[in-house]
Amino acid sequence: MKNSLLIEKAYHNGSFITSKKTFDVINPANQKAMGHMPNLQTKDCEQFIISAHQAWKSWKDTSVTDRANLLIKLASLVNDHKAELAEIMTLESGKPINESLTEVDYANSFITWFAEESKRSYGLTIPASTNNIRMQTIKQGIGVVAAITPWNFPLAMITRKLAPALASGCTIVIKPASQTPFSAVALAQLADQAGFPKGVINVITSTNSQAIGEILATHQLVRKITFTGSTAVGKTLMELAASTIKRISLELGGNAPFLVFNDADIDKAVTGAIAGKFRNTGQTCVSINRFYIQDKVYDTFSKKLTKAVKALQVGDGLNTNTQVGPLINDKGLQKVQEHIADALGKGAKLETGGKNIQGLFFEPTVLTNMHKQSKIATEETFGPICALFKFTTEEEAIALANDTPFGLASYFYSNNIHQCIRVSEQLEAGMVGVNTGLISNAAAPFGGVKQSGLGREGSTYGMDEYQEIKYICLGM
Repeated sequence: MKNSLLIEKAYHNGSFITSKKTFDVINPANQKAMGHMPNLQTKDCEQFIISAHQAWKSWKDTSVTDRANLLIKLASLVNDHKAELAEIMTLESGKPINESLTEVDYANSFITWFAEESKRSYGLTIPASTNNIRMQTIKQGIGVVAAITPWNFPLAMITRKLAPALASGCTIVIKPASQTPFSAVALAQLADQAGFPKGVINVITSTNSQAIGEILATHQLVRKITFTGSTAVGKTLMELAASTIKRISLELGGNAPFLVFNDADIDKAVTGAIAGKFRNTGQTCVSINRFYIQDKVYDTFSKKLTKAVKALQVGDGLNTNTQVGPLINDKGLQKVQEHIADALGKGAKLETGGKNIQGLFFEPTVLTNMHKQSKIATEETFGPICALFKFTTEEEAIALANDTPFGLASYFYSNNIHQCIRVSEQLEAGMVGVNTGLISNAAAPFGGVKQSGLGREGSTYGMDEYQEIKYICLGM
């Protein structure tokens, strides 16, 4: 059956548009084109921004109730088309279909959360110092938002930005990753069906990410830019956005540590490690990158983890038995191979995996006896590698975990409540998972510290990122 949401067009001002220039979107599982998309350029981006600005003039005055109702209708349509959205996601990103189905639910949770949260975005009445004035604050949407999203979560990374923007009364121009544009356009199709006004949502597709990003980050009519991706690109966008003093949200790279202390439940730690490491083949910003295991349980943990990793099923994401899909492209494959070669060259031991199966598929891998100067210790691998380092004391573990310019997510396992409190407070990360490998939730603030980003997505704080606080002083 043909997927009705697989549309080979961009979405501008309420219409689906084509272009003479197109680019292929590659299915990582077979490295063949699954379709093509309009390859739009900077002059097109200018029109997208102008349309969003025109739409904002009326959208900002739309009632909170009407905006929330449209979001709820969109959420209902997303749920109705869950299977189609998941199929598109798997075809363009390679992730296992079961993970794609889970992502649709996760993406939808942001739509429903912010539809509800919009009704609780309160201002304040401020006690006045004299009787002849009244002071209050209100919250208003910033204006046109530019959202640049990554390929690894092609639906959820959009809704996490789209939903609070729309709920706040902002309009939006979305630039999805060129590897995964179909999910974005499919969502636009459902938003169109839900009845969102023309120009409120726009999706520009292009391989010219640098030029499009520069327009979005510097255009006077864009009031905010929100980006999820690499720290290097985030720094560039931050510099560009400074030219017009834009509000900016950045969710950037990570180098997540996973600590296992001597008194931890090892079986639960292994389960958490599998969940936190191999989701989307290790290609997530909160994926575990460095495993620090305390000396007395190091051997037990490594053996149990190796057994669990060997049992993982690798294959095409459309197969429901698949647990680990392909890497996104050749560049991702080369980085995984480089990190393994570097680790082995520094004395690491290969417990399982370590080889390219075929195409972009790579064996889930466990490395032990890791050296502290290995590339994996300092660089985000973005692949299916568990690299195990040994530590002796709690103080040493915290120092090792924090020895990175990044601070997005951290994880640790311990059954000592006092240690849980101490370590969670000492880890330099925006998010800490204690005795769990999965931490994401629409109701919780998502974001990092240090070079892992600025601002928070999700939760009540995520709404604030798209609003200005206006102070009103009324003379009596």
